[in-house]
Amino acid sequence: MSDMTDGNMTARNTPTEQTDSPAPGSAVVMLLGAGERSRELALAFQRLGAQVIAVDRYAEAPAHAVADRAAVIRMTDAEALTELIDAEKPDYVVADAVAVATDALITIAERGGAEVFPTPRSTRLSLDGEGLRRLAADELGLPTCPFWFAGSAAELTAIAEHAGFPLVVKPVAAAPGEGESVLRTAEDVEAGWRRAVAGGRLSLQRVMAETVVEVDAEVTLLTVRTTGPAGPVVHFCEPIGHRQCDGGTLESWQPQQLSPAALDAAKSIAARIVNSMGGRGVFSVELLVCGDEVYFADVRPRPHDSGLVTLRSQRLSEFELHARAILGLPVDTIMISPGAAQVSYVSESAPESAPESAAGSVASGSLHADDVRMRGVLADALAVAESDVRLFSRSDAPGGRGWSALSLATAPDPIVARDRARRVATALRRLR
Repeated sequence: MSDMTDGNMTARNTPTEQTDSPAPGSAVVMLLGAGERSRELALAFQRLGAQVIAVDRYAEAPAHAVADRAAVIRMTDAEALTELIDAEKPDYVVADAVAVATDALITIAERGGAEVFPTPRSTRLSLDGEGLRRLAADELGLPTCPFWFAGSAAELTAIAEHAGFPLVVKPVAAAPGEGESVLRTAEDVEAGWRRAVAGGRLSLQRVMAETVVEVDAEVTLLTVRTTGPAGPVVHFCEPIGHRQCDGGTLESWQPQQLSPAALDAAKSIAARIVNSMGGRGVFSVELLVCGDEVYFADVRPRPHDSGLVTLRSQRLSEFELHARAILGLPVDTIMISPGAAQVSYVSESAPESAPESAAGSVASGSLHADDVRMRGVLADALAVAESDVRLFSRSDAPGGRGWSALSLATAPDPIVARDRARRVATALRRLR
């Protein structure tokens, strides 16, 4: 592929990845973020006839390989982002990354010409955990765990003395589990503060502390917001249970069984927060469930890792639902089979046998001819009934190169699906 510098546009021609040529007059979607999840989203848009411009801060990002055109800019640079949008004139601007110049998106949305998703309000709230939690608890009256915010270790110490232990402490803007710790004694406060401040995606020097509550399940309720003749409509996928395992592995399964009362409460909470944020698309609403009680935890206005199970469990994956909703097309949230997934970070440095674009190589079957070891591992993993594997290269890994593994499985019930996904993930660990 050609080298790219900041602001350069590059046309792509990758026959094994590209969909058919877009129809004349097709929608143009500018995708801000070109990682592995964005790659799936780009393909979902292209399958619906859209042209995709994939944008990221670094060259050779995964979605660049499948997009119709690619650009490399600093997406936090409002001027550069505005210039790119003005030059390309997309019909839709879709932010699929956290670090984006929100002010530029607000300006683009207000002046018209391109629809911006998520809405600038949603994008801003996704970066402002404090604002989001206050919206949910204070303005919307959603049930949440008791929470406080601190701007220093001293403030966190005062909160701990007031609230007692244990306390969960995390950055106000971070991925699930990132920078998070549990404070059990006063001696843990300083270390918890440092971990949260260092682990956030943005250096906000501000953390959130929550009372630890006993829960039966942590749930993602994928909520799809669309618009119809009568106005906004929300659709719900079957609840997805998930848990963070040792070593950073995320396990998820669908469906997570909830009582009728808990399911009704979950849908009510999700609808209220999503309608408050506005726009169209998939919202990943994070909930804590204890019996019939449901607490709001977080919401992300885009597909999320816990929803990767939908690649096999639903007729339309979270990426296809997001693309359809944004383009104003009909959606359905039919689950075709119980399923489970595990996302595992495999290694800080990819083995020599790992393909540069492992996801595409696994999909196409074009693994290196001499890679006997990888073939053997994949053969063992895929020998598990109703299983599937995705290997993702990661340029953001420590040392600049690494990869992640996605293990997928379906079964007649989620318990069996989880067991199968675990067996697939265990086989893939031999690639370390």
